[in-house]
Amino acid sequence: MKYRKLGRSDLDVSVICLGTMTWGEQNTEADAHAQMDMALDMGVNFLDTAELYPIPPREETQGLSEKHIGSWHTSRKARDRIIIATKAVGPTDTLYFRGEPTKLKARHLEEGVNKSLTKLQTDYIDLYQLHWPERTTNYFGKLGYEHVENEEDTPLLETLTALGDLVKSGKIRHIGVSNESAWGVMEYLRLADKYDLPQMASVQNPYNLLNRIYEVGLAEMSIREQCGLLAYSPSAMGVLSGKYLNGAKPAGARHTVYDRFKRYTTDLADEMAGKYFALAQANGLNPAQMALAFVNSRQFLTSSIIGATTLAQLKENIESIDLELSDDMVAEIDKIHMMHPYPCP
Repeated sequence: MKYRKLGRSDLDVSVICLGTMTWGEQNTEADAHAQMDMALDMGVNFLDTAELYPIPPREETQGLSEKHIGSWHTSRKARDRIIIATKAVGPTDTLYFRGEPTKLKARHLEEGVNKSLTKLQTDYIDLYQLHWPERTTNYFGKLGYEHVENEEDTPLLETLTALGDLVKSGKIRHIGVSNESAWGVMEYLRLADKYDLPQMASVQNPYNLLNRIYEVGLAEMSIREQCGLLAYSPSAMGVLSGKYLNGAKPAGARHTVYDRFKRYTTDLADEMAGKYFALAQANGLNPAQMALAFVNSRQFLTSSIIGATTLAQLKENIESIDLELSDDMVAEIDKIHMMHPYPCP
């Protein structure tokens, strides 16, 4: 396994991070425990979850992903060997999180932290992230930005101050953002410098061969500001493995069971995934591992968040850390990319 610093912190996180959004929905608690056992044995020390999880979100299952981490590390006495990242829900009218519409205000963040600590069975969270912004901006597959004047959203300084108080309390160690724009990250960093508040350590945004939007603006920020990417959907939710090519619907697979993530199952996504699949096969590479190896190699990346529903998938994904793509292979990948730079925002 390889490790990189989490932002400007003293934490060394594995370049492969184990994602958990299927735990409690597609995966049982026993499945989750088996995945964590394997990941830890293979050098993964970084787990990413969220109070929202599992996906799709339902009141009946909400919080199970965090609970499965808690029951695992207490039974294995493994808390000091892992780095846990979780997330506070962004603005939502769903009432079961806070009993009222949720915002990124101090009382909501404190309640979210306390609930996550209980479910995770720990007294501190290593990385606490804002799952999505409160203001209107372009995220969750939206490319264009449409400005909305006079929104009644929580000021970023108020949110950052609340996070700073939680750091002072010892409940969280470091903070990060998710589904955030270049302006949002830089504004949080500016406010941190100006008011002596905690720096954002990471940005958890989508990044894969079908979605390289992060390279426009955010990549430079990550390198210059030491606020690296935690890439989610690095295999485009399995599409880059080739298992969905030509309209295939494998039994039990995520895009077979759910239709939430249609941006990765369009005709154009299928066409481009097919080109990457053919490139991997022509060079004797596993297509899923090639896709992950590309993400792992990026200078602006801190960690790549993989997910799996089976141990075989998990082992294959973790082993992508051993694959180094040649300059010629990266050049071939870039040729395909330039045919349709943004097929799946």
